Amino acid sequence: MTLLAATPARARMVFAGAVVAYLIAVLQRSTLGVAGVAASQRFEVSASALATLGVVQLAVYALLQVPVGVLVDRFGPKAVIVVGAALMAAGQVVVAFAPVLPVGVLGRMLVGAGDATTFVAALRLVNAWFPPGRVPVLSQWLGNLGQFGQVLSAVPFAALLGISGWTGAFLGVAGVSVVALAAALVLLSDAPEGARSGHTDLRAALVGLRAAVRRRGTRLGFWAHFVTQSSGVMFALFWGYPFLVSGVGLSRPAASALLTVQVLAGFLVGPALGSLTARHPLRRSNLVFAIVTLLGVAWALVLLFPGTPPVALLVLLSIALGIGGPGSQIGFDYARTFNPRTGLGGASGFVNVGGFSASFTMIFLVGFLLDLQHTLTGAPLYSLGAFRVALAVQYLVVGLGVVAFVVTRRSTRAQMREEDGVVIDPLWLALHARVRARRRAPRKRL
Repeated sequence: MTLLAATPARARMVFAGAVVAYLIAVLQRSTLGVAGVAASQRFEVSASALATLGVVQLAVYALLQVPVGVLVDRFGPKAVIVVGAALMAAGQVVVAFAPVLPVGVLGRMLVGAGDATTFVAALRLVNAWFPPGRVPVLSQWLGNLGQFGQVLSAVPFAALLGISGWTGAFLGVAGVSVVALAAALVLLSDAPEGARSGHTDLRAALVGLRAAVRRRGTRLGFWAHFVTQSSGVMFALFWGYPFLVSGVGLSRPAASALLTVQVLAGFLVGPALGSLTARHPLRRSNLVFAIVTLLGVAWALVLLFPGTPPVALLVLLSIALGIGGPGSQIGFDYARTFNPRTGLGGASGFVNVGGFSASFTMIFLVGFLLDLQHTLTGAPLYSLGAFRVALAVQYLVVGLGVVAFVVTRRSTRAQMREEDGVVIDPLWLALHARVRARRRAPRKRL
């Protein structure tokens, strides 16, 4: 990666350790999506009951984001990542031997708790080891490289599940978390030598969190994360695999391939989004609106298509969902630019609550609507028609988030205008002014 070519070796090592930790956390998080069909057979439960596995995991993740952010500010990112890796390993062991659904839920709660520690802490490392101008792009690289953990769950974990069965597969993935723990111990350091680590006492961390949440820019980041990330997480972590296999009728390898397309799309587009965010910080909201529009159009084409959606439309949907992942990093960039570094952990944790609270809401509502249709009409639980209705609930959840984002953006811009004298014209007006300026500029004579 040329972006790190001139970076000191120690900073590169820390970045590599952060990527490994986050990649393995995403692997642990997304194993349930691939194992959803197997889980329904193992525990013999309804769609709503099965959804509790994903809902509880993501609810724990979302609820712990703010406390984890405070702990990162208090104890540093390295210690928090180590503890998280241990929790994920323990959780997957519990899932491996779970005889009934409640025990499986307990295991996924531990996985969610461990997963909750990783990204906010890794993001704090990027902010500590690299200059501000490089943080947006490197944050995109961190997020995009980490998403390859989803590929590991969609391909090798899915294959292991077919070969070794439930217990063997989850014990194997639990062992992988030990790698994250070892990488964190060996590679990570909270801050460069001689620099302030950023650690603060608990009272100061809580005061910083309160101040961060009161900032309109932090809340704007929350809603940006809410509307861009949630659909992709819902699809990749829980309902995408059942939709593609049981609803659309694809083979398991084909469904895994589409989940991989989602990751690759984010990997390819993410750096460009990071560059645009860094170069045009006052236009970040326009990127958010563009991503949400793309997601809405892609889902409409798939859900409204008469008959079985063709593979081309499913690929388009996977690409749109993949772009939503790195698009959610814009939320963290809002947190970075509106908060001091010492309180960034709490601010980032608050932003991260956005997308995951929307995600577990969607997961629950989709499962509820699938069960409701099955009860009322007697249609197959995972039929394509039932999925069309259930997955349309995303428009309600994301629509509410868009309204909140627009309202918060308006108040944030008003505050910037009053306090800093920064006036942000509508995009079309700014583009029109730039075109007029270019036309009026004197041409050089040769």
